[in-house]
Amino acid sequence: MTDTRTTLESEVTELLQLLIRNECVNDGSVESGGEVRSAELIRDYLDGSGVDLETYEPETERASLVARIEGRNPDAPTLLLMGHTDVVPVHREGWREDPFGGEIIDGEVWGRGAVDMLNLTASMAVATRRLAESGFSPEGTLIYLAVADEEALGTYGAKYLVEHELDAVRADYVITESGGIPIPSPSGLKLPVIVGEKGAYWCRLRVSGTPGHGSQPHRTDNALVKAAEVVRRLDAYRPETQIHDVWRQFIESMGYPEEISGPLLSKESLYEALDALPVGMARQFHACTHTTFAPTVVHGGDKLNVIPHTVELDVDIRTLPGQTDLDVRAMLDEALGDLSSSVEVFNLTYDPSSASAVDTPLWDTLSRVSRNFYADSATVPYLTVGATDARFFRREGITSYGFGMFSEKMSFEDYGAMFHGDDERIDTESLRLSAELWQAVARDLLT
Repeated sequence: MTDTRTTLESEVTELLQLLIRNECVNDGSVESGGEVRSAELIRDYLDGSGVDLETYEPETERASLVARIEGRNPDAPTLLLMGHTDVVPVHREGWREDPFGGEIIDGEVWGRGAVDMLNLTASMAVATRRLAESGFSPEGTLIYLAVADEEALGTYGAKYLVEHELDAVRADYVITESGGIPIPSPSGLKLPVIVGEKGAYWCRLRVSGTPGHGSQPHRTDNALVKAAEVVRRLDAYRPETQIHDVWRQFIESMGYPEEISGPLLSKESLYEALDALPVGMARQFHACTHTTFAPTVVHGGDKLNVIPHTVELDVDIRTLPGQTDLDVRAMLDEALGDLSSSVEVFNLTYDPSSASAVDTPLWDTLSRVSRNFYADSATVPYLTVGATDARFFRREGITSYGFGMFSEKMSFEDYGAMFHGDDERIDTESLRLSAELWQAVARDLLT
């Protein structure tokens, strides 16, 4: 490795370590996050490089930073590189290392956010500074956004900026998390570009019964017992397999032999075909082609010796392209069967699925530039099963993708397992590759 590349790798690594150590944990409450710490860190890092800097703080300590390299031609495209600075909570007992230590072990940076997505947030910042210090004077404008509150609902981050400060982040193209993991295929490496994401329908089911004494459970209408059956039915429910356009494009682009691609493109055989895949890939492929129902939180009961009269279940439902809230309610009724009439449904959040087209100049740029890193590679469209801040920009008609550049040390299986999981870590080579990618993308698209 040349001295220049070594220096770049060290610079991204150090910034990532500092972001991890800032411990900007977002538990969904307004008091959590504290992203101002990382906004100030990145502002100090970029200050003096020649970029224009602006901070937005709609709620105390929930700050986002916008950096701009203004283009010479107002008619040329604008590219927004967006990385979030908040992370999800951890269960420290499940980690082999300090989740907020940011330590380097065997060439990998360990810590919460190393994969989701402080690695890209750091590499985007370093690329922006490197471009500015090089005298980069493009036709189009480059914007870097270190955004708060992605791990909740974007209320104090991207959602706020799009609704109240759109001019500060308005762009023709957006790149954020979480594609780019090299996937081996018979025709070379495939690099998935996140062109769309599932929708979210978060709801609370209220199951009612009749209170009574815990010493006399016979023939009681126990809300907890009834709720247990509701959970069992949701877990057993198998919505119809959906072979939507993004899924078809992904499988057809992978170059798999017919004996593999055929079942994965068949509504009748895909579910069974998942049994032959590694567990991480099977989970991803299942979620890409099915509406999913995950009971995640239960509230109920008043006292140990009282039969509970009310139990509430929180359910995380993720929808596919084209599905509506009415479709979800119909599936809930189908899953619950004869219990449906005794369960109240309260919608907490509804965010429909979103997607961007692939026939765009940004797609062409990513395809072109990626071959400089992996000569035999090809970009392929993919649907992420989680939510990202890209949805807010897609709804403004802005083409938005998720991408990055990773070494072959990072497998698709490991990448998926570490999202919101234990022992999150990223190899330093991947950090350098992403920093090189952003510079190459900006030069290709904006000059």
